[in-house]
Amino acid sequence: MEIRYLGFEQRQNARVYEFDVREKGQPARQLTVTADMDIFRDQHVAIQEGPGLSGNKLTADLERGWEGEHELTTVDLRAYVANRSLAETQRAETRASARRRPSPSADAHEKTPWRHFGV
Repeated sequence: MEIRYLGFEQRQNARVYEFDVREKGQPARQLTVTADMDIFRDQHVAIQEGPGLSGNKLTADLERGWEGEHELTTVDLRAYVANRSLAETQRAETRASARRRPSPSADAHEKTPWRHFGV
């Protein structure tokens, strides 16, 4: 299955994200995912993330056989924020552990061929 983002249409306080969906052996179809703009603000998610989040929601809906209306919900954005926070925590832990590398031993300095370089 191939999903391509086409753009969005603003309808009052909602954005309707439009996608072209192509499946092997099937005619192409255009589907939409609706998102209330308030949930982006309430969950502290940038509106620029809307197309990607909507595409992920559409993909998940289609994979589970959902053929009804597609809507990006508060639950979807909460899950996204939780996953983003977990990933940020893991990156911070990785950076912190990289900084905690043991320092070389004192005699390692003596063994280096560069100690008397050019002397």
